[in-house]
Amino acid sequence: MRVLVVGGGGREHALVLGLVRDPGVTAVIAAPGSPGIAEVATELREVDILSPVAVAGLAVDVEADLVVVGPEAPLVAGVADAVRAKGIPVFGPSGSAARLEGSKDFAKQVMTAAKVPTARAFTCTTAEEAARALDTFGAPYVVKNDGLAAGKGVVVTDDRDAALAHAAECGRVVIEEYLDGPEVSLFVVTDGVTAVPLLPAQDFKRIFDGDAGPNTGGMGAYAPLPWAPPNLVEHVMATVAHPTLQQMRDAGTPFSGLLYIGLAITEGGPKVIEFNARFGDPETQSVLALLDTPLGGLLYAAATGELAGHPELQWKDAFSVTVVLASAGYPASARTGDEITGAEGLIHAGTKRDADGVLRSAGGRVLCATATGHDLHAARAAAYELVSHVELAGSQHRTDIALAAEEGRVVSPWR
Repeated sequence: MRVLVVGGGGREHALVLGLVRDPGVTAVIAAPGSPGIAEVATELREVDILSPVAVAGLAVDVEADLVVVGPEAPLVAGVADAVRAKGIPVFGPSGSAARLEGSKDFAKQVMTAAKVPTARAFTCTTAEEAARALDTFGAPYVVKNDGLAAGKGVVVTDDRDAALAHAAECGRVVIEEYLDGPEVSLFVVTDGVTAVPLLPAQDFKRIFDGDAGPNTGGMGAYAPLPWAPPNLVEHVMATVAHPTLQQMRDAGTPFSGLLYIGLAITEGGPKVIEFNARFGDPETQSVLALLDTPLGGLLYAAATGELAGHPELQWKDAFSVTVVLASAGYPASARTGDEITGAEGLIHAGTKRDADGVLRSAGGRVLCATATGHDLHAARAAAYELVSHVELAGSQHRTDIALAAEEGRVVSPWR
């Protein structure tokens, strides 16, 4: 099977690593890829990933048997639709179904119709509406850009003026009540009817240790979750995943691909914070590092409507930790162009090579150190050992990824 992976970030690097381990995959072509992906993929190809016509044409050109669309923006733009129109299986939802991520308001409408547990919310387009919504829920204030914002469109703050300013900057926002409790990311592979959960993970959105500072696209992750209630995944599949997929089918916009369910584990049970329409980054790096089942076969089964006949997933008896190295100034104004050394064995999230072949930073999140171990302590130690070898001027990374879980300080309020 020849697989075309669309994208070039850390998530796509992790997907490529998983695909090349699959004995049923004969070639992995990445577009546009990255310097890290270039070391493991069969080849890289240039393409405008936001152009449905260009991506579909490339899929035909490389004779792809499967196309895996990594980032959210191409999915919302309808890239999967264009590829399917060429008769090529695609892992990723249609443009209409990808609105689950492309519009927070649409996602709330779906959750309401499907009776999915989530936060109460108001969609606001004026300063007056935003002010009323903030006062209804009180602090902490949660303000979400209605559209795509590369993982940085959410502000959670006790500062009412800052919340109002974010609402004004975005124009159209969803303001909702704050959900208190540890957060969980659950990836669900689906063909639109059958749904298969992967291991739950936890990511770290804030830039600094102790969950301080502004939100980012994610500064680290770990899996599995030693503190999670034993019935967590089963409960979320029954109350969130299946009702959502049923509602999408009923609405004429069936969802196939990867349904990302972002949860808060509250005293009243798991409640949905958000949906994404693709693998999360950096949780993907940790979760796929533990998957023993061949990845290509799993994604192909979902893309072709054959997921019900796929064997049960097999996982390593281990833990995985990912630590993200970000550039100076991230997330407000990431500096790029700095030389990188010591990146061997790391996943590339935002890198490029200059004309002389020197590896340089090319984004806010630059590298991901992912490592596994027999327990969280061993996995953390191995991940931070990888981090210690990297030289990148002004780089930032958290030192507490998975530390609270390792020390037993994360406790679910719901059982």
